[in-house]
Amino acid sequence: MTAGNALTASLEDYIEAIFHIVSKKKAARAKDIAERVGVNSSSVTGALHALSERGLVNYAPYDVITLTAKGEKIARDVVRRHDVLRDFFIRVLSVGEEQAEDAACRMEHAISPAVMERIVRFVEHVDRLPDAQADWLKTFSEDAPERTDEDQNR
Repeated sequence: MTAGNALTASLEDYIEAIFHIVSKKKAARAKDIAERVGVNSSSVTGALHALSERGLVNYAPYDVITLTAKGEKIARDVVRRHDVLRDFFIRVLSVGEEQAEDAACRMEHAISPAVMERIVRFVEHVDRLPDAQADWLKTFSEDAPERTDEDQNR
């Protein structure tokens, strides 16, 4: 995808939603997408047109929606970024699940491939450490202050 043809964070959210719905139901409907993304049907229709024009979804009004091979590749990348970030926040930084999910949703669109790979390599490194050497992770988690909802909104 060229720089001028890059997807917005919003379109990536639609691709990700379609991917998850199709994974469960084999195809998506606009209503399913609207529900998952939390928008109205007209917003979904506009996004589907934009994704279809880019060759990322198979879409026709009132029909089921699926990802093209190109769309699925992009969706898998977005999902991977989301999952890596969420897991990093939870497992390494000891962030609560809800806050980690929210942060991952926001950051998955902006993080560079190089930074993402460094996070992946760091988590893989931590996973390979013997338990005795991983004590620093435990003490970091224990030393982390508890976060309140008020802190989360700052």
